[in-house]
Amino acid sequence: MTSDKPTNPFEAMMRQSQEMAETWVKAVNPALANMSPLGFDKAWPTVPADMLEMFMGKQFNPQGLDAKTRLLLTLMGLTIQGAQAEAQVRLTVRHAIEAGASSQEVAETIAMAALFGGVPAMNKAMDLAKEVIDGEKE
Repeated sequence: MTSDKPTNPFEAMMRQSQEMAETWVKAVNPALANMSPLGFDKAWPTVPADMLEMFMGKQFNPQGLDAKTRLLLTLMGLTIQGAQAEAQVRLTVRHAIEAGASSQEVAETIAMAALFGGVPAMNKAMDLAKEVIDGEKE
C-alpha cells in the first residue's frame, strides 16, 4: 500500500543515522548505549586563572582581550546557539568565574544573548549557570 504523502528525506536520513550510531555503539562498546552526557563538565578540571590568562588571554597579544572577556564571549555564543551544549555552558561559566567574572557579569552576558538567541535560550543558560554558581558556593 502506498501513501500519497511525500516522505521527508531529512527524517529518513536522521533515522538512518541513529540506526547506524546504535549499531556502532553496540559493536564497539555496549556500555556507551546507556551513557548520559549529563555531568561531562565535571570530568574536566577547572583550569587555574593564571593558566587561563596564559592560554586564552593577553600572553600572545598584549593589546587583545583578557581570558575573562574571551570566556564571557564564548558563553554568549553558546547561549545564542540555544544553550544546547549544556556541558560546555557549565564548563565555560566555571572557567569564567575562575578567570575573575562575577555572577552578575555571567548573568548579564547571558541576558544580553537573549537579544540574539531568544528568551528560551537565555532561560536555559541562566538555569545552567545558576547550577554552576550554586555548586561553587557549596
